[in-house]
Amino acid sequence: MRAMRLRETASVEEAPLELIERPVPEPGPGQVRLKVHACGVCHTDLHTVEGDLELPKVPIVPGHQIVGTVDARGPGSDRYQVGQRLGVAWLYHVDEDCRFAERGLENLCPDARFTGLHADGGYAEFMVAYEGFAYPIPETFSDVEATPLLCAGIIGYRALKVSEIEPGQRLGLYGFGGSAHVTIQVARHWGCEVYVFTRSESHRRLARELGAAWVGGAEDTPPHKVDGSIIFAPAGWIVPEALRVVERGGTVALAGVTMSPIPEIDYDEYLYWERGIRSVANFTREDAREFLQLAGEIPIETTTEIFSLEEANEVLLALKRSEIDGTAVLVMD
Repeated sequence: MRAMRLRETASVEEAPLELIERPVPEPGPGQVRLKVHACGVCHTDLHTVEGDLELPKVPIVPGHQIVGTVDARGPGSDRYQVGQRLGVAWLYHVDEDCRFAERGLENLCPDARFTGLHADGGYAEFMVAYEGFAYPIPETFSDVEATPLLCAGIIGYRALKVSEIEPGQRLGLYGFGGSAHVTIQVARHWGCEVYVFTRSESHRRLARELGAAWVGGAEDTPPHKVDGSIIFAPAGWIVPEALRVVERGGTVALAGVTMSPIPEIDYDEYLYWERGIRSVANFTREDAREFLQLAGEIPIETTTEIFSLEEANEVLLALKRSEIDGTAVLVMD
């Protein structure tokens, strides 16, 4: 099979992924093998490839927004049938007996493993996944349309929960890439008024098309304070700007897997009146199931750009340069 493999981390300007031929993997106990049809490209992939995240192993095949069909089942795997379409996301496996998992917080499990980080991901024609961490895809979506739901969508949904935003309130979104363009649709479905803060003119245009009530830059002041915000951009300097325009009792959720340093924050000016900052760490399987059902009901419209598997290096570079509207998707055929 073909796969785009990372041998060692490097700047995407150096095209660090190499196209290789390798044997088709065999599913182990409780696992299924997927014939991959499409895999979304995520900012976390960019952080993985460039070494912003510590890699537990190399070489590794990135990719964690995967849609494919069951091609084979390992011993004891009987949840899904051969030929059934499934999605695989960032959370690859957890310790079921972990004290965090027992509290419904498996996303915080110290022994969690992640797709495209600890285990080979979807920049390949086949991959294996644990059946308990694979999800049926609503028929509403094509393979390509479904890929952004599996990370951008689920993480955005988790971030909405963490922000404690309620239906009908005002929500701020900082950055308007793959995750935000899905999250705004959930928020609008809930009747929220959404303000979008982004530099890119194309992203501003897309935000307006998706129902943003106001669009500006992170240093601009919106017409009203917001009840909660989500920062998708990995830029620490935005945090005090978001706190500046959040209402008393509001929460600023940080949805990036990594972030540049946050400036010193004046307590009296930015944090008093029970304003809060919370990070968003991964997601739970419950988040994934809830969101995919909701996405099919709305239904979510995803914005995608299609590329071949061999173009993965070029896509990561375009992502780094903010040249992708919505989500870039690698297709295998």
